[in-house]
Amino acid sequence: MKAAVYDNPGPPSVLKYVDMSDPVCGRDEVLIRVEAISIEGGDLINRRSTSQAPRWVVGYAAAGLVVSVGKDVTTRAVGDKVAAFSMQGSHAELWAVAASRTWLVPAGLDIAKAAVLPISFGSAHHSVITRGGVGEGETVLIHAAAGGVGLAAVQLARQAGATVVAVVSGSERQTRLIELGATFVVDRMQHDVEEEARRLTNGTGVDLVIDPVGSTLQASLSALAPEGRLVFLGNAGGGKLDVDLWQPMQNNQTLHGVFMGSIFERPSVHGTVDNLLAAAAAGQIDVVIDRSFALEDAAKAHEYAEAAKPLGRVVMTL
Repeated sequence: MKAAVYDNPGPPSVLKYVDMSDPVCGRDEVLIRVEAISIEGGDLINRRSTSQAPRWVVGYAAAGLVVSVGKDVTTRAVGDKVAAFSMQGSHAELWAVAASRTWLVPAGLDIAKAAVLPISFGSAHHSVITRGGVGEGETVLIHAAAGGVGLAAVQLARQAGATVVAVVSGSERQTRLIELGATFVVDRMQHDVEEEARRLTNGTGVDLVIDPVGSTLQASLSALAPEGRLVFLGNAGGGKLDVDLWQPMQNNQTLHGVFMGSIFERPSVHGTVDNLLAAAAAGQIDVVIDRSFALEDAAKAHEYAEAAKPLGRVVMTL
């Protein structure tokens, strides 16, 4: 098979498109002929910082056709179209993944959108609904709102009846964010996010903050109302996750950490992703793809995902 690999971590240029041995399907796995790959934020972080073996195949998310099933697998069959998540290996023509980490793709759903949805919308739902407990009439501030998780969070928060404050870098995407459900869009390059959160809530602060950036955690806490909730689910900013906890203690605020890699197989979470895939197929949510590349152009795709500030996800297709 062909795959995009690297020997040592570094910039996008470390990725090479090479021939590799086909993966072997384990007894509890399915072998997928990959059709679309979603480039996740974690893929970029891992490529810059992690290499566990020569010719390392990075990648969390993809979708495609099941071509083989392990002898213990009863829930999937050859010919199924599935979306999949695993901690490594999606940047390839073939991918062996635990069957429990796959979801059937509903009829009518574009395969690239199916590849994107589990991590972006699964993470957003767990953050906004399950952990964040957003309620009708509450105000939610969402950092990195133009990213895959951010755009999903905007839609889910608005559908739950919340007022949505979307934080972005640059105001050129404001119209699209409002179309997707943002009530207000704050350009963090032009405005202080905490001050805007206070102004838009008449000095009270927001009820919930969704923060996938990490370096913004202190500002997120400062934007919260008393008894507000902060859900942090990543470190896209790349800095230390250091915050002063005296303020949230005094204000009776709650902090939730979300890491989806360890809970996707939990029945409630797995079933939620099934429901979200069905909602996407029915046109009830919008999985936004900024640009598509061929797998052989993985270095260019990673460079674009890092440098271009895409609206939504960047995908690769085969």
